[in-house]
Amino acid sequence: MKQSKVIQLAQTALFAALCYAAFTFIQIKIPIPGGGSTSLHVGNAFCVLAALFLGGWRGGLAGAVGMAIGDLLDPVYVLSAPKTFVLKFCIGLITGLVAHKYAKINSSTDKAYVAKWVVISASCGLGFNVIFDPIAGYFYKQYVLGQPQQFAAVMAKWGAAATFVNAVVSVILVSLVYNVLAPVVKRAGFVDPSLGR
Repeated sequence: MKQSKVIQLAQTALFAALCYAAFTFIQIKIPIPGGGSTSLHVGNAFCVLAALFLGGWRGGLAGAVGMAIGDLLDPVYVLSAPKTFVLKFCIGLITGLVAHKYAKINSSTDKAYVAKWVVISASCGLGFNVIFDPIAGYFYKQYVLGQPQQFAAVMAKWGAAATFVNAVVSVILVSLVYNVLAPVVKRAGFVDPSLGR
């Protein structure tokens, strides 16, 4: 039986709040020479978890909204919110597509199969981010925000390193958390049974 729209909205809002909290409160800011900063955080892990539990569209939306709000409320990142919204939405879409449309992890009872595809789908979503976050950041800073090319290039390099570390940590965290929580969450009816069919 399909979940009601109210339950789906509440679940999406819950994951948006988790993404916001993980990004805002579990973060280490790294100042960059010449101004600006990047950060190490686990917000992307919750974006991926949202896609695994809710599907690509709703999970991507949760990650996009939660982390864009985190940017809007942080003076350092306030101008990056539109870029964040698009990139985090794409992380969720890609993760959900691989996990639910291709691997159909909700239909499998084989724990090893699910664990393998959780790692693969998380790696696909976060791999996209590792490649496109620095590229999008470079063009966004230079052409939208009008910052000098040298500054945009330095920010892209530092951002690429931080994004890679965030991705590795997030894949490990997601694989541990999802495989522990998924059976409980499914029994509780939190996951839409039609997801991935």
